[in-house]
Amino acid sequence: MNTRTVVTGVIGADAHAVGNKIIAFALNEAGFKVVNLGVMVSQEEFIEAALETNADAILVSSLYGHGEIDCQGLREKCNEAGLEGIPLLAGGNLVVGKQNFEDVALRFDKMGFTRIYPPGTTIDTTIDELKEILKMN
Repeated sequence: MNTRTVVTGVIGADAHAVGNKIIAFALNEAGFKVVNLGVMVSQEEFIEAALETNADAILVSSLYGHGEIDCQGLREKCNEAGLEGIPLLAGGNLVVGKQNFEDVALRFDKMGFTRIYPPGTTIDTTIDELKEILKMN
């Protein structure tokens, strides 16, 4: 089985590093090649890394509540860069305040995201779904 490459990082002006390191570690342990961009990552940096590494998916984290704003237009930029169809996954505290997660998920779906995860989702859930998306099972 060929190793799948995943680009991950914390988008926007978010500097929450601990969760990002845990996610990267867990993905690595699950057999993925992880390109961890760290914190305060722009959309363009995610796209450049995905292109440079021929990535199979992009995982976006956000904890400071502005993930929805930071992720707007990412799918279109991926498409323009030649990454049509690359799975986009996002998780964490993606919006400010308490909002119905189904509403948030619908907005991210309309933005072209493959999956999104509410706060408290285990990394195992994400890894299992990522393997399913990438047909690794």
